[in-house]
Amino acid sequence: MPAKFELIAPCFFGCEATAKFELTRIGAENIRVGDGRLTFAGGPEMIAAANLNLRTVERVMLLLNTYPASTFDELFDGVYSIPWEELLPADAAFPVTGSSLNSQLTSVPACQSIIKKAVVKRLMNKHHTSVLPETGAEYKIRFMLRKNVCEIMLDTTGEGLHKRGYRRNAMEAPIRETLAATIADLGRVRRDSLVEDPFCGSGTLLIEAAQKAMNIAPGLKRRFAAERYSFVPASLWAEQRQKALAESKLDVGFEAFGYDIDPAAVALANANAKLAGVEKRCHFEVADVADFAAKPEAIVLTNPPYGERMNTIEGAAKLARTLGQQMAEHPCAGLYAITADMEFESHYGKRANKRRKMYNGMIPCQLYMYYEAPKFEHKAKPMPKQGFDGKRTVEFKKKVNRRTKKTWTVGCGLIFRSLPSGIIISTNGTCGACSIS
Repeated sequence: MPAKFELIAPCFFGCEATAKFELTRIGAENIRVGDGRLTFAGGPEMIAAANLNLRTVERVMLLLNTYPASTFDELFDGVYSIPWEELLPADAAFPVTGSSLNSQLTSVPACQSIIKKAVVKRLMNKHHTSVLPETGAEYKIRFMLRKNVCEIMLDTTGEGLHKRGYRRNAMEAPIRETLAATIADLGRVRRDSLVEDPFCGSGTLLIEAAQKAMNIAPGLKRRFAAERYSFVPASLWAEQRQKALAESKLDVGFEAFGYDIDPAAVALANANAKLAGVEKRCHFEVADVADFAAKPEAIVLTNPPYGERMNTIEGAAKLARTLGQQMAEHPCAGLYAITADMEFESHYGKRANKRRKMYNGMIPCQLYMYYEAPKFEHKAKPMPKQGFDGKRTVEFKKKVNRRTKKTWTVGCGLIFRSLPSGIIISTNGTCGACSIS
């Protein structure tokens, strides 16, 4: 068995940068960032540390093999080559799940059957047995076929990492805990921050902000699949749990205030905060957004009702308009609003300083970020009327300076100068909307 494993941590699109910072903080090695996933290396202790401490990823998986598989024989051989006997005992239960996209092997049930057969053959051969009762600990095998390349993985998490253990119930269309933690990070929540939410629902945004400020590991109140794996000793889990507890900062100055018009939501938020161990820092009250007055030093993190939480689009637009009016009357340190409403800026009444494309489950959203920007920072351009991705095409025009005969490039209102070395530099600032400098 190798001393270091290659691990994969899938996450929602838009959360990769925050997840990379978290992996660096816990000592992960060889971190590589892709779209919606990160790969990294570490020993058995890293499996425990990642599951216990990562706030913004969905699960942690052990990558066992990556190989081309355009036929069932190739699929079988790649699975059989894995030293399963070093990972799975003879009585292990090993269900197989996975997906196939843009590959010749399109039938997921057929792939599941072939992979299961390969594992059975290998285990029988190496454990010298003709019977695999599958009565022991469960080892979940996952496969992913993309463009005829197969990845075989072993799930170390079990239930997704967004299952923190504190949210037993939720309101309609709740925000995922992993996404809420990412928004708290993007909102620069610190140990002494004051955070408010005028649409708190079940309190997820504020609870995640509080746990981040207090450095409470999100996995302390739950169990993981790999705690039953023989190659990750129980002593490692105990050591990592103790380390996470020791690093908690319970005496910080953080405070959070959440408001919702629904008394049931407020009661649920208070119950969730208690289960999360942050009830002394998070306070929830029944209040209408029309009465919301943010404190000047507050960071407002919110998920305005939209879609499932509203009966009509007009109702959501009215709430966004009311929020914009209240924020104009009571400006604060910053507002970070995530919503699926493409016209949020128009309803809110102000263009965001920045936007970030994100997903709440399978729902495409935008995180609208409002804060006191430096004088040189350009605000984001209005959202396109059609299409979610918000891609912009920049028209560049050539303009010749008659005095110097040098070519200048103008785009997005910025002027670019071509140096003799071939390097192009901006002479009048940076465009935050298009990431051009």
